[in-house]
Amino acid sequence: MATLFSRVRTPWWIAGGHAIELAVGHAFREHADVDVLVLRRDQLAVQEALPDWEWWAADPPGTLRPWRPAEVLPPGIDDVWCRPSAAAPWRIQVMLDESDGDDWVSRRNPTLRRAIDRLGAVSAGGIPYLATEVQLYAKSRNTRPKDEQDFAAALPILDEAQRRWLAEALRRISGEHSWLDRL
Repeated sequence: MATLFSRVRTPWWIAGGHAIELAVGHAFREHADVDVLVLRRDQLAVQEALPDWEWWAADPPGTLRPWRPAEVLPPGIDDVWCRPSAAAPWRIQVMLDESDGDDWVSRRNPTLRRAIDRLGAVSAGGIPYLATEVQLYAKSRNTRPKDEQDFAAALPILDEAQRRWLAEALRRISGEHSWLDRL
C-alpha cells in the first residue's frame, strides 16, 4: 500500500485496524481490505495516483457507483472503494475527512479539530498512519467485536495525552461510552 500511495503528493494515512496494528507494532487480526484516510480537499490526488484502478463512490445509504475521473465528491459521500480491476476483490477503502485550513475537522462533531500535522504518525518502516487516539475515536461509533479488539490492543500503548484526547472526544459525541472507564 505504501508503494501504491507513494505517488500521492498530499497527506494520507493508513487507517482502520491496520493503523492500530502499525501503532502497536504487530498484526493481531484478519482484515478484508486496507483503509486509507485522505482529506476531502485532496481526493483527486489519490484518484490520479492510481489511474488504472476502479474507483467506486459509496453514495448514502451505501449504494456503490463509479467515481468518474476528476469528479469532486461532496460532503456526505465519505467512502470510496477501490480495486485494480473488475475481476479483483476490493483492496482499498478510501475515507474522505474534512479539513479547515491547517486543521482536520471531525465529520461527527465539527467542534472537534486537530492540526493536520498532528493527525498521524509514521511507522518504523516509514508508513504514515492515523494517530491511534483519532482512529479509536472513529471506531467508537457502533462498536463491533473487531473495534473492541483494536481498543484492547491499543489501550496499553496510549500515553496520558492520547487518553485525555480520546476521552474528551468521546464525551463530546456521546456523553457516555463504554471505553471511558478504561481510559
